Amino acid sequence: MFKPILAYVGLRRPYRFERAIPALLAVLLSFVVVVSAAWLAAVDELTAGGPRAAYFFYLLAILALVIVLARWPWLAATLLLLALVDLVWGVGSHALQRSGYATTSLLPPIVAEPERFQWHAVLQAVPIPSLRITSPTGLAISHTSEGTRGHDPAPGTLDRRTVVATFGGSTTYDIGAAEGDTWSDRLAEALGSDSTFVVNHGVPGYTTVEHLVQTAFYQTKFGKPPRCAIYYVGWNDLRNAHIPNLDLAYADFHLPSQVDSLKVRRIGGSHVTISPLLTMLARIVSAEVDTVRYFTDPYGRDPVSGGDPALEALYERNIRSISAINRGRGIATIWVGQLVNREKLQGDGRYGWLPLVRDRDVWPLLERFNAILERTAKASGDTYVAVPPDAFTGADFVDNGHFSAQGSRRFAGYLAPAVREACR
Repeated sequence: MFKPILAYVGLRRPYRFERAIPALLAVLLSFVVVVSAAWLAAVDELTAGGPRAAYFFYLLAILALVIVLARWPWLAATLLLLALVDLVWGVGSHALQRSGYATTSLLPPIVAEPERFQWHAVLQAVPIPSLRITSPTGLAISHTSEGTRGHDPAPGTLDRRTVVATFGGSTTYDIGAAEGDTWSDRLAEALGSDSTFVVNHGVPGYTTVEHLVQTAFYQTKFGKPPRCAIYYVGWNDLRNAHIPNLDLAYADFHLPSQVDSLKVRRIGGSHVTISPLLTMLARIVSAEVDTVRYFTDPYGRDPVSGGDPALEALYERNIRSISAINRGRGIATIWVGQLVNREKLQGDGRYGWLPLVRDRDVWPLLERFNAILERTAKASGDTYVAVPPDAFTGADFVDNGHFSAQGSRRFAGYLAPAVREACR
């Protein structure tokens, strides 16, 4: 049975080593692929039917094709090289990322993540309106017809309800909470859903620059402006800490990075294909021809300790500008200092989102930003809510700063009295 196969790949007289070598290497790489897949499955990073599983089947298919095409050694060798590159770049980059030696991985995700956002000429990325999906972690996610997180109000019900707008990044969008469990949802419950409608304007990654644009141009939803607006800010602005010659609107790094962070680039960027080689080629092409590009890359620099006076000045400017717009419209402004899971942010490592800030420096910098926020809010005649950080433990977060369902409820409980008073 095996004699014809051995003869076909050159392992019987007359020996054909130009066939045998690619075939044997294909068998060896197939063993490595199977072991790699077994390792990821053992650590719960591989499930059947997902993009990552398809990646391993893709590699095995190429290696099987190498053996089938052994009679054409150059073609077989080319496919073998492709499989080797895709294996090393895929599994290798993932292993380096897990070890802390790389910030990104070319390995496809465990499960396919539905698109949540679309490109926007001013804000770079905005939620897709009227979206209903289940996230890879099993959370139900809904967007309204106006492109905010949550559900549309029933027709005619806003006439008798006070509208409260919430602004922030992923901690306001609440990426760790399902529908009904975001802190905006819990705040609406605490205020009384019959009398109050909360519009969640939160979008992952948004800084006070995006909030300034949102406030100026996109604040009114469902045809009724808010009575008051809540801003939960600070963490995302820190993304720009210690970047030399920082653009006044964060346009050199942060704003273009949103196109990749929220996966709204048409090709390249943060998209990962089944082939790491194809992924890299797409990113190279995108970097050369796409009009959305970075003017600085802080990830290649060493981290910096201490405050950043230039960024702090821009942060204060944005706060004052947002406050002035709301004041001119008769909208009460409420500011809330950012909280993070301090138990997770320790040591000299960098978790990735803040390129030049060590984990142990995140909370000290946020304390500086919260102090600026409080001082500026009070000087502007706005409300500042000082949520006590010691009241939150690791159980109130799903990671290093995004609330769990428990944390969202607790956070909303601290906000409700101040919001009720300011939004009368």
